[in-house]
Amino acid sequence: MNDSVSPAPPAVDWRVRILLPIGLLFVGLLARSWRIRERNAEGWRRLRAEKKPWIFALWHHSLLPVAYNHNNQGIAVLVSQHRDGELIARVLAAWGNSTVRGSTTRGGSRALLAMIRELENGVTVALTPDGPRGPALAFQGGALIAAQRANVPIIPILMHADRAWRLKSWDRFSIPKFFARVTIAYGEPTMVGGATPREAAAESARFEAIMNAVQRVADA
Repeated sequence: MNDSVSPAPPAVDWRVRILLPIGLLFVGLLARSWRIRERNAEGWRRLRAEKKPWIFALWHHSLLPVAYNHNNQGIAVLVSQHRDGELIARVLAAWGNSTVRGSTTRGGSRALLAMIRELENGVTVALTPDGPRGPALAFQGGALIAAQRANVPIIPILMHADRAWRLKSWDRFSIPKFFARVTIAYGEPTMVGGATPREAAAESARFEAIMNAVQRVADA
């Protein structure tokens, strides 16, 4: 997929350039050891068979295992323009994903338009409605506006790992440990109500409740 809509990535210092290949190798080996199972995947598989796009909505802390489980599927992932976003973007690229760069706090309007363009071109988009800086597990309005304008459903995708490292970041970013059992649960494809972007964004509480319900399925 052509991801020329994304702005130029930020500069990466020499330490990152040296350590990144080592980190990618480690994360790749780690991910291949995970024992992943899916729950309620029929909805997104049906849309994929029908060649219809949708938005995957996932919490920021679960980005790594969810992205790995959907590698090389032609999904465009919304990634922050911050430095930590650049590192995540490179991991995603190594796993065959394209990226749309931006966020609700930096380059938000441009990123929103880029997501809508991808969806209108038939490309599925994945984003973290609580990213890039939180508050954690709070469903912000960008995904809802994009879904409403592109007339596509949102599919929640939640993750549970029985053993994981949790970083001391705002989202407690989760990295499942070697040979962890990872459960990925999906919600039903859900359309956003409202005729305007403001009305679509007002559905945040409803979609946050749906995310919480699907998380309980993953945790069970």
